[in-house]
Amino acid sequence: MRVQKLQKRREALLQRLAQVGPFVEGSIVRLPHPSCDHVACRLTFKVRGQTKAVYVPVDLVKEVEQWHRNYKRLKKLTRQITKTSLGILHRYVPEQRGARPRRKVRNRT
Repeated sequence: MRVQKLQKRREALLQRLAQVGPFVEGSIVRLPHPSCDHVACRLTFKVRGQTKAVYVPVDLVKEVEQWHRNYKRLKKLTRQITKTSLGILHRYVPEQRGARPRRKVRNRT
């Protein structure tokens, strides 16, 4: 794939990245209470290698789940943008050399 085409693809990915919205890293854990039918939700995440947990109020569970989906989308887009940018780097010099003929080295003997 040519550099110019990769640059257009990266621009399209960056536009999609701008539309991700709020996000949060972590996992949502549901903990049923043994004494009643209530299920408590917690958001777990890592801080310096230790797992931390934050209570998620029932009325915010759906919103926090959307934030988590947005985070997964953000990670996927970031990987795609990185892959595309690396493709540009790998193809740039060979494409430039192909566009211009190399100078001939004169025999200095």
